[in-house]
Amino acid sequence: MDFKGKTVVVTGGTRGIGRAISIAFASHGATVFASYIKNDDAAETLLSDSLTLPGNISILKGDAASSDGAQLLMNSAADATGHLDILVNNAGITRDGYLGMMAEEDWDCVIKNNLYPMFHCCKWGLRKMIARRSGCMINISSISAFIGGAGQTSYAASKGGIISFTRSLAREAGPMGIRVNAIAAGLIKTEMTDGLNQDMVGRIIESSSLRRMGMPQEVASAALFLASPYASYITGQTLTVDGGIT
Repeated sequence: MDFKGKTVVVTGGTRGIGRAISIAFASHGATVFASYIKNDDAAETLLSDSLTLPGNISILKGDAASSDGAQLLMNSAADATGHLDILVNNAGITRDGYLGMMAEEDWDCVIKNNLYPMFHCCKWGLRKMIARRSGCMINISSISAFIGGAGQTSYAASKGGIISFTRSLAREAGPMGIRVNAIAAGLIKTEMTDGLNQDMVGRIIESSSLRRMGMPQEVASAALFLASPYASYITGQTLTVDGGIT
């Protein structure tokens, strides 16, 4: 698990699961570029917390949901180190609501924020990796893609799209030495899950094998594995990290 000399981009990399992934890679020697859109306080906190790590973390502010924004992120990271080795597409949101009352703009917002950054970043990141005929992409999905959830039609659709996208891109990128995998995260303790109905959270925990929520660091550990030489023959797969819920 030595990532010294590796360049890693993590979208949505300053909070929640993305923050844990940024810290995990930097803890193992990587040069990490964590992108975010607007929470400057979270970005500054991440920078402060990373000062003693073996690797280093830089902050990139920009909207990866646009082609220009994603290209700028990929270029900034690759230009700084000369290469791009690992891309983790983590950025995403929820706008839960029952379909019969869902506003079209809420549907569009979830699809745009959960799928567009992955599309644009993979497109521009792929061009950086092709030059070296090596690289790894990890797309963060959710078990909602498998089991759904009342009030989560938009979220589940977007997370299912991530898994299908991952499988297809793995076939395209494999012949060029680039691996593409996904992680389907379960109920992970973040600001996003803190806002969920606690009765629902309790029911989900009771349905799990381990009878607890997961921690962001546990998803980060899965990302480290998928990006490491230990996973050199794994591509097009979805690793489920959910404590046995599914």
